[in-house]
Amino acid sequence: MKKIFFLLVVTMLSLNGFSQATNEVIHLDDNSFKEKIFDFENSKEWTFKGDKPVIVDFYATWCGPCKRVAPVLEELQKEYGNDIQIYKVDTDKSPSVSSAFGIRSIPSFLFIPANGKPTMAQGALPKETFVKAIKDVLGVNAPESIK
Repeated sequence: MKKIFFLLVVTMLSLNGFSQATNEVIHLDDNSFKEKIFDFENSKEWTFKGDKPVIVDFYATWCGPCKRVAPVLEELQKEYGNDIQIYKVDTDKSPSVSSAFGIRSIPSFLFIPANGKPTMAQGALPKETFVKAIKDVLGVNAPESIK
């Protein structure tokens, strides 16, 4: 009986941790970007590996505008939940992916629809601009909480 209870508790904790992870901004490095988004080293033709629309935030820890946008992205991830995924790539720690996408200024954002080609935007965008891009570029309508 103790074993069954233990397995049940472990399963519930695992599922709870999994569900929370989808509502959080996830940090990627060069290798995890290639695994989750696009293998820019082995493919010249865009092939998105994800299963839902994505925003990739190219940032640096020392960047003031990047720091101002970070809470907006975290808020959007929570509000949109499983409809989109927001990733962050530290350009100082991930020079290969930053170079592959020609990142010259930060913050820069890569909007990736589930199907189709990605679109790049630059600058510390306001929340309203992200909401519009999520709808127009990613094809995801805003949840009722932010309409």
